[in-house]
This record gives sequence, structure tokens and C-alpha cells, in this order.
Amino acid sequence: MSENTTKVAISADFLTAFAALPRQIQGKVTEFMNKFRNDPNSPGINYEKLNACRDKKICSVRIDNTYRGIVVRQQETGVYLLLWVDHHDEAYAWAKNKKCEINPKTGAIQIYDMVIAPEVIPAAQDFCLFSEISDKDLVELGLPEELIPFARTIVDAQEFYSKKNIFPADSFEALSWIAEGFPLDEVKTLVKHEEINVSDSFADALDSPETLKSFVVVDGEDELRRIMAEPLEKWRVFLHPTQRKIVKKSYSGAARVLGGAGTGKTVVAMHRAKQLATCLKDKERILFTTYTANLASDIKDNLRKICTLDELRRIDVINLDAWVVQFLREHGYPAEIAYDEKITKIWEDAVAINDVSDEFPVSFYEDEYTRVVVAQEAFSLEKYIKATRTGRGVRLDRKTRMQIWKVFEAYQNIMKERQVRDINTAMYECRMLLLKSNSETRYKHVIVDEGQDLSVNGFRLLRAIAGDEHENDIFIVGDAHQRIYKNKASLSKGGINVRGRSSILRINYRTTEEIRKAAFALLNGISFDDLDDEFDTGDRCQSLTHGQAPEVNRFTNANEEFDYVLKEIKGLIDSGVAAKNICVVARTHKLLDDYISQFTSNGIRCYEIKGNRADDRGLDGIRVATMHRVKGLEFQYIFIVAANKRIIPLASAVEYTDSVSTQERLTAEKCLLYVALTRAQKCAYVSGYGQMSEFLN
Repeated sequence: MSENTTKVAISADFLTAFAALPRQIQGKVTEFMNKFRNDPNSPGINYEKLNACRDKKICSVRIDNTYRGIVVRQQETGVYLLLWVDHHDEAYAWAKNKKCEINPKTGAIQIYDMVIAPEVIPAAQDFCLFSEISDKDLVELGLPEELIPFARTIVDAQEFYSKKNIFPADSFEALSWIAEGFPLDEVKTLVKHEEINVSDSFADALDSPETLKSFVVVDGEDELRRIMAEPLEKWRVFLHPTQRKIVKKSYSGAARVLGGAGTGKTVVAMHRAKQLATCLKDKERILFTTYTANLASDIKDNLRKICTLDELRRIDVINLDAWVVQFLREHGYPAEIAYDEKITKIWEDAVAINDVSDEFPVSFYEDEYTRVVVAQEAFSLEKYIKATRTGRGVRLDRKTRMQIWKVFEAYQNIMKERQVRDINTAMYECRMLLLKSNSETRYKHVIVDEGQDLSVNGFRLLRAIAGDEHENDIFIVGDAHQRIYKNKASLSKGGINVRGRSSILRINYRTTEEIRKAAFALLNGISFDDLDDEFDTGDRCQSLTHGQAPEVNRFTNANEEFDYVLKEIKGLIDSGVAAKNICVVARTHKLLDDYISQFTSNGIRCYEIKGNRADDRGLDGIRVATMHRVKGLEFQYIFIVAANKRIIPLASAVEYTDSVSTQERLTAEKCLLYVALTRAQKCAYVSGYGQMSEFLN
């Protein structure tokens, strides 16, 4: 067998086992694997038969005197699969009942336990979890035939989930949809396999998208070391077939991907960037953008883990506002882009100049300008009078609009005098510059993460940046259920057409099903868009892991609440949870500062996640963040603190004069709590004192 026909693949289970090893042993395993990858037939590789193992293809390899790897080898095809690594006895125990086969229906390599089903009287089978699913359909869902008798003994979903490790990963996923009550026909559509010629060759099976969900073929030493450096970040190497199909597909124009929190939208966007970067020519580049600076920083950091240096050089990762500032500065615009208090002060001055403070509050003028004038580019009195105001909640006659326009004119003049722009004005000017020139800042491809947070002006700017519609020009991922900022826009109104080029991700990889359901329940009765002009129910999604529901506790005062949170965090750390895997989340910076002070005085090191940098996972300490800053991140344990009335929702954030705006901000506050809850991988804790948030009733 020549070296170039040899394939070495690592399973997801192997990386899980590797991550649990002592650091010193991890180093030995990495060195062994590099030697193994170079030549699995080297005389220095000590293969040992496992007499107790029922699958004779499975054997062990010696890491050192104490540790063993579990391997499958198919020498006729030159394929070697690394399945597990552990202490000698534990490794052999893991392998004893395992079987490695190619599923004759799906063509995927499956690892599962060979179990003898307990005897069940025929009548009892009518009450088992899968009683209404025929043997033929179970096989079509990817279940090995020899596991059908065992599946027929499972009584309910809870028992099924407790037996997860017995089933192959792909068939467990398919059956979990059935266990959650989804109709068989819908599940068949969800897990539909590509038509392939199934053979006995592991080499052929390693090309199957279903196999690549659980195995990665290692091509070089650099890639191997990147994988082994962070083995728990499996999203980097294992894509679900649905994700892989989206990443690899060629679109005739812009494409959109929807999915709830934890479904891997950002993962897909990053792999899409890598995929497109491999096809670029000459000086072609990719813009990867999003709404916030800290998420852009986090994406840039994660792209380094999956891309080569050449691919990275071709991908510009920057949040859209920062790109606008950079572009305008390069083109000689001295104006500063202002936010929040600075912009509010300009509006206050504009209102004062016209002496109309009794007509409407300042917030009304700012909102009217953003949502009507900017959204429809009604930058003249004539256009503003004709502009539609659907959903604004307050009716305005022609005379009133003329008075309001005087405030808008004053606002524009003050911005020019002070050389300041709000971001929407800056985006408009930026787009006008782009349209007037064949600027070198245009990109071959534009990728957008968290698309739901962008304004219509943002979408128009992206359309201009990408140029005329062309193949794979714009790729947008998002979820309206996570829209936590004021922006609300449709792609089509921003000049981006995704009709016929849309996908939905339905599997939640981050949170447990219990956390997902509890978080989604916060949004019951609220209508959400699909980032365009249709609706997104978001309810056809589920998690494949299970655990406890979020724990909600109310205390009499702030001291009692903090004592509880401190005790829980200390308990987690004492049980072996790394402090960096715990995050405390509060609604405001002021609240956060109070908790940081108390944690520090109690000997708990804190690392605050801020808006201008990525979370440095190399630094020790529990993470603390506002609800806005935790977006896009994930932690094993989340503590949402001070979930009190008038804090969640924040009173100042929902105080608007018109009922429409007030309701929209209430929805945004619910979405904010939804986002915070869905950062948790294993468990979420919600606590408050005094009167609790009405969202938690």
C-alpha cells in the first residue's frame, strides 16, 4: 500500500476522550498520532488484537506503558480510524462491545454498541417509543438492523436519551426527532440522504457527508496540531451534512441561512468564508462582517483555527460600522461617527432651536428620522411628506410633517457644523461614494453574520460593496428571534434578493432541549420575520442533548442573591469546572460592576467581556458580561443575575410615547433574555431579588 493511498481519520469520540486526558499524556498522544498519520504500518506501531472485542476489525495501539488508542484498520483500502484513547483498562472496556460498520442504507461509517435486547412480550411492544415506526422505516432512518430489537424495548423518550451512547450518532439524531413527536414523513425529509453507491470500502465511506459529521480525515501535520490543540471545538472539523451542503453549494446570487440560537449559523458562515477563499484569484478578497465589534473579533480569532495563512490573508473581518469609518477616512472624510448620548444631544439641540419640545419627545424625532427618512431615503421635505409611516403608531398630517422637517433640517445642519455623522447618514454617504466610483474596496464575496441586526441602510451598503449581483456575491446568516437592537429591515428593501436561495438550520448543537424550550417559551405569541417579507416560526428546531431546565430563584434582597450565586459558582469550580466556562450576565454595565466588585472581594477572579475584543480563553477567571456583549458566545454555565422588575425589561429602554415602538422594544428585551439563556451549554441559572421580571411569570 503506497503512502498516498493511506487515509487516517479521527472520530469525534476520540477527541472527546483526548480532551479528558492529563496534559502530559495529551502531548504523547499528539506525537504518536503524527507518527501514525505519516505511516500507520510503521514497525514502531504496536497493534494488539482485542480478544474480548466482538468486532475483529477493532484493535488497540500502544501510546505508552499505560495508555492505549482504539483503532479500526481496513488494510485493503488503506483506511485507519482512530476511535478512542484512554487508560489501558478503560480503553479496552470501551471497545469491548463496539462495532464499526458501513450502513448499507446511508453509506456512513457507524460506531455503535452490540447489545442483546431483553425479552419483551409481543403485546408490550405496542407501547414502546417507536411502536408506530416500521422496521423498514427504522432502517431508512439509518438504524442498523441488529439494533432494531433493542430499539423496540425502549419505553419513552427519557429512556431513549439515557441510551444515547449505544446508538450510532446519525441514527440517534433521526430517532430523536421521532421521540420529540415529529411526524415520520417530516423526519424523513429532514434526514434525507444523498443517493450514493454504497460499498464495503471505508475509503469511499469517508467521502460521505454523513460520515464527515463524525470523522475528519487529517491531511497534514499543521492541521493535525490545530485539531489537537483545541479538541473540544468540534465545530471546526465536524460539519453536519445539512451545514456542509450549504457551505459547499454554489448560488446564482445572494443566499440566506436562518436558524435558532445554537444551530451553528456562525459556524456555517466561517466555513463558507474558508470555502470561498480557496477559489479566489489574483487580488480578489472576501468581506466578513457583522454588527458588533466584539463578535467580529471573536470570528477573526476562530477563523485562524480553520483557515490556512493564505486563506486568512484574503478575508477581511470587521464589523460594518468600523468598515464605514475606515472607508470614509480613506476617502478624506473627517467626520466622526457618533452614537447614543452624542446623537441624542444633537437631537435635543435641534428640537430646542425650533422650540417644539412640547410637541413630541426628543426620542420621537430620532426614531422618526431613522425609521422613515433614512429607511426610505426621504432626504427632502417633498419626499418626507410622501413617505409611508406604516407601524409608527402616531398619525401626522401634512402641516405637522412640515414642522417636523424643520427639526430634521436643524439636525442635519448641526451634524455638518460639528463634523459628526450618525451611522445611518455615514452609511448613506459611503454608498454614494461607492456608486460613483469603481472602488477597489469592492469585494468578490460578502459574508454577514447576525444579519437580523443590520438596518436597511446596512443592507443597501452591502449591496453596493458586493457590486452588481453575481455568483455567490452575498451570504447572510441570521435569526429574527435574536434581534436585540433597534434595527429591523428586510433584505429585499435593501436591494438583496434571496428568493429561491434560502436554507434553515434545525439542529441546536449548543444548549440542552430543556434550555432551548424554556428560552423559546419567552417568545410565545410574538411574530418574527425571516429577514425579508415572510414569517419565521422558528419552532421546527430541537437539541440533541438533554439536561435540567433553567433554574429560577427569587431572593429577598441583593445580598441573599449574591450569596446564592457565589455558592453555586464555587461549587462548580470545586467540582472541576474551569472558571472560564462560567459566565455571569447582567442587563447593564452598572449592575455588572457591582457583581465584579463582590466577586473580587470574595476571591473569585473575573474577566469582563468587552465590546472591542474577543474573549481570550487563555486567561483565567469567570466571565462577566452584559446581555448585549454575551451574544455570539457560549459557556457551559450561565448565571443571569438581577432579573428584577424594571431591570428586565429595562424601564428606560421601553419608555416610548407610541404603543408600536413600546411593543417593539418589549419584544427586543424578551429577545435579549432569550439570547442570554441560549448561551448556556449545560445549565442556566436565573436569579433576582424583590419583585422579579414579569417575563419570568
